[in-house]
Amino acid sequence: MTAPQEFRTGKGHRDENFPVASRLIPARHRGVILAFYEFVRTADDIADHATLTAEKKIELLDGLDADLTGTGEGSPQAVALRRALAARGLSPEHARDLLKAFRLDATKKRYADWDDLIGYCTYSAMPVGRFVLDVHGESRTTWPASDAICSALQIINHIQDCADDYRKLDRVYLPLDALAANGTGVEALGAARASPALRQCLAGLARRTRALLVEGDALPVLVRDFRLGLEISVISALAYRLTSVIATHDPLSEGVHFGKPQVAAISLLAILTGAARRLVRRSPLPASAVHP
Repeated sequence: MTAPQEFRTGKGHRDENFPVASRLIPARHRGVILAFYEFVRTADDIADHATLTAEKKIELLDGLDADLTGTGEGSPQAVALRRALAARGLSPEHARDLLKAFRLDATKKRYADWDDLIGYCTYSAMPVGRFVLDVHGESRTTWPASDAICSALQIINHIQDCADDYRKLDRVYLPLDALAANGTGVEALGAARASPALRQCLAGLARRTRALLVEGDALPVLVRDFRLGLEISVISALAYRLTSVIATHDPLSEGVHFGKPQVAAISLLAILTGAARRLVRRSPLPASAVHP
């Protein structure tokens, strides 16, 4: 039987748009978070494989699930996460929820509207933040703010990768009703440059995504762990800036990613701002003050 890890692309946590278990996270938590990442990356690479059939993808994802929850040894990533979770007394529920999203990726190619897309984020994005919060022993009252931020991060990734997803996988996350409302359709994603109609659609989606980030603005000061709060501040700041870039640039023909110097500059400012917010006793500031 084919092993799931055979389909890894080589992409690692340092290649992601947003920090994954950066040095801001206490060392005692980084191991289990990275084990979670490696498991999720393996599943993601399977779901995004260009030549595997939907049936084969489901079979491989089911194998990961079985190794995570049972005694199988087929996937080193699943086994490593299973052991890491057991050592910390953590549930595999969040990882299993993500597998539901990857199974959807194997079979679902279009999303009707914003609510349909957020429904996907319930499994593809929200479990990531919830897992990190659980690792830190944070209250589940922080979940709604985390869910909003994580959904925003997911949608930013969808917009950044909209052309590749369409061309390589015939998968479109952009809501069909949003495309139609702007007088365009999925075929516009195959062009060398985005049409004015598609640019208008993407700008509207960027605004809605920014609104999600506003919903999560209080999270850095809601969490008890100081260093986790700073990590969230950095992630949120990068996301805010990316929504601005997406609203004004063409992801079909231009880079809508930050280089390392930009990431470093945004991160440093976010750390300073995040620390200041916590020093004033967790007083949430309006988005315009925190993320100009």
